[in-house]
Amino acid sequence: MILADKIIRHRKKNGWSQEELAEKMGVSRQAVSKWEGAQSVPDLDKVLRLSSLFGVTTDYLLKDEIETEVFTETEAGTEPAVRRVSLEEAGAYLTLRKRAAVQIALGVLLCILSPVCLFILGGASENPSINISENAAGSIGLIVLVLFVAAAVGIFILTGFQNAPYEFLEKEPFDTEYGVTGMVGEKKKAYQGTYIRMNTIGIIFCVLSPIALFAGIFTENEFIAVVMMGVMMAIIGAGVFCLVLTGVRWASMQRLLKDPEYVDFDKDGKRTTKNVISTVYWMLALTIYLTWSFLSHDWHITWIVWAAAGVLCAPVMAVYSLLEKK
Repeated sequence: MILADKIIRHRKKNGWSQEELAEKMGVSRQAVSKWEGAQSVPDLDKVLRLSSLFGVTTDYLLKDEIETEVFTETEAGTEPAVRRVSLEEAGAYLTLRKRAAVQIALGVLLCILSPVCLFILGGASENPSINISENAAGSIGLIVLVLFVAAAVGIFILTGFQNAPYEFLEKEPFDTEYGVTGMVGEKKKAYQGTYIRMNTIGIIFCVLSPIALFAGIFTENEFIAVVMMGVMMAIIGAGVFCLVLTGVRWASMQRLLKDPEYVDFDKDGKRTTKNVISTVYWMLALTIYLTWSFLSHDWHITWIVWAAAGVLCAPVMAVYSLLEKK
């Protein structure tokens, strides 16, 4: 049995069309057609890829005298080399992430708003016209802060459990079955307008938020200035809510489409360097935030670390991408 016949046999065995096999191999359909017509022979890299996709040895593919399938260790086991996402799984995943987007955005909003009550009550305690002691203001503010953060953590944990069946999309390399790319592409195209509008609104809110603080400062009333700082935080929270709400849904579609910006693994199943750099970047931001906060106790100020990290993230990753290409 020659290589061409073996390719046809295993392609049909997996239920793939020539277009699907070409997509998985990263070649044109004409190239696959020539392989199956014995008009050309795939190079060594492509033979290795075929061996991985079909779950057979390269000897079986290349040697005409070997007609009995010789499976690789991966296919002989219970799990395939690369998990394939069906159309039903993709639809369920997108539905789940649509609901998760609201939950995650709400959790982030609660985290942003958590210190607002604390510093508003702190300002109120220093205003003679408001009858509240500094200790009472601090206690109530801290209780509200902890409740908000606890609610946010609970939302994040619940969302994590709901997403557990599809964690492999973020932690393992995967392929998609026929029809998935077309379905997700249509949903992405339909959602693109909303994605652009919501991102525009979110960015505008974040950019305009300092106006509230400036207005409070101009009144020369310390309590009003503190209240307006709370208003600024609320405006920032609304902007970030819009960005997270659309970002989570957009990322889920891009991940299924295997966009390089959203795929954490290379073709060999290894975690990409870009993903590692991103993880280190945000861990560094968290370290700076916690260190500054605990040393200074200025929790109402240290949140700016996350705003700065968010603004700088895109340029940092863009510089890395440029250096990687060079």
